[in-house]
Amino acid sequence: MDPRVTIITTTHNIIDKEQTDDFNLMVNLLDMQTYPEIEHIIIDNASTDGTDILLKDYKNKGYLNFFSEKDTSKFHGYNKGIMRAKGKYIAFISVDDFFHDITAIQDVVNLMEANNADFSFSPAYCRHPEGFVFLFQPAMHNAFQVMPCARQAMFFKKSVLEKENYFDEKFKVMSDFDLIIRLMLKKYNGIFFDGNYTTYKLGEKAYNEPERSEAECKSIFYKNYRSLIRLDDDMLDYMVKDSDFPRELLEKLSTCFPEEDRDLFFERCEQMHQLRLDAQKK
Repeated sequence: MDPRVTIITTTHNIIDKEQTDDFNLMVNLLDMQTYPEIEHIIIDNASTDGTDILLKDYKNKGYLNFFSEKDTSKFHGYNKGIMRAKGKYIAFISVDDFFHDITAIQDVVNLMEANNADFSFSPAYCRHPEGFVFLFQPAMHNAFQVMPCARQAMFFKKSVLEKENYFDEKFKVMSDFDLIIRLMLKKYNGIFFDGNYTTYKLGEKAYNEPERSEAECKSIFYKNYRSLIRLDDDMLDYMVKDSDFPRELLEKLSTCFPEEDRDLFFERCEQMHQLRLDAQKK
């Protein structure tokens, strides 16, 4: 029997935000997936614009289930969705994201089952707020420096999310980055899916509030690396802004990769550092 998959989406006043068409597209493309065991859970942040009526209509037609109650952030909503999920595997997509390949879930589940994977990652098309689209290729060797892949192009075992105590809700913008770092540090089995099935919109909060993103990133680095090396504010600033990591820390992080990948890990980390420096010169 095919394992169930749960897709979790958070919503808030999508009518007032003029996201109704995006929502309809996302839901209908999920309904077209070839995989038979999908549940779609909507966690609505107590919308007041009639979003609940739209959700009830979709629920009555059998497309989804939803819960409407106040939450503190998108990641708080995701955690509530995880707790209610019945799936073995979970993915998170937003109102303005969609799976453009209708065989995606079937293909990803087959790969994860065959490899006993704890999470998967894949390329994704990103729609930038300035109107252009680019392909976000995963860069897992840089996962300790920068967000290495699109959260919308990842699947996770529910049991792993529960074991690792869900998303850390004190991070309102970068909690998915924190989760990936934690999974990498504990050497969970991640598998690359060599196919592009997701189109997503770059998060406006992260894009419009770079100082907030940097502050959260600094806290995430301190939280996850302070047991490995002594960190001070200046060092953390370099790590966040320049991707400049102390060699001692890189040596310890390299052990999270197979022996044959460690030279590549150091090379990719230095490349990311140089990219950051070059970008600042422009």
